[in-house]
Amino acid sequence: MPTYEYECKACKHRFEELQSFSEAPLKKCPACKKKKLQRLIGVGAAIIFKGSGFYQTDYRSESYKSAAKAEEAKQTTEKTGTDTTKTTTDTKDTSGTATKAESKTTGKKAKS
Repeated sequence: MPTYEYECKACKHRFEELQSFSEAPLKKCPACKKKKLQRLIGVGAAIIFKGSGFYQTDYRSESYKSAAKAEEAKQTTEKTGTDTTKTTTDTKDTSGTATKAESKTTGKKAKS
């Protein structure tokens, strides 16, 4: 529902009112009770979308989603040069110490 701005021509009182599109404009001023209200032309409020992927996850059609997945798979295979996607797993710990699997295969402990 939009917010409309009103101004009374008699007492110059200005206020905003939340109304639906189908409601008639207000006529009576809540301050002076005279029927001299005029609805002003406002710029309105902007819609703010927060978060990543709002449009992609909420409003995209299924055909678009499937085409996007196919395009993404095509780009991945072009990068690796094969028909299958290439996946790698990293077993290294980011803290600088070696994992059990890494120390067993190399026979050395990582320097701290």
